[in-house]
Amino acid sequence: MYARIRNLREDSDKTQKEVSEYLFCDQSLYSKYERGLREVPVGIIIKLAALYGTSTDYILGLTDEKRPYKK
Repeated sequence: MYARIRNLREDSDKTQKEVSEYLFCDQSLYSKYERGLREVPVGIIIKLAALYGTSTDYILGLTDEKRPYKK
């Protein structure tokens, strides 16, 4: 999961600071999420999925399909 949120950010050409501002958290905290030093709260996972246009299942590693499920 941690590598996926880092890869999604890098693929979107966003900095940790930009993502942390979107999430309303400190950049240092977000960095810990990406490095696996802190547990990522469910609410943050949901916001990241919305930001990157992917599913929470992809972020969690439950699927390799980046696109969200059809409604």
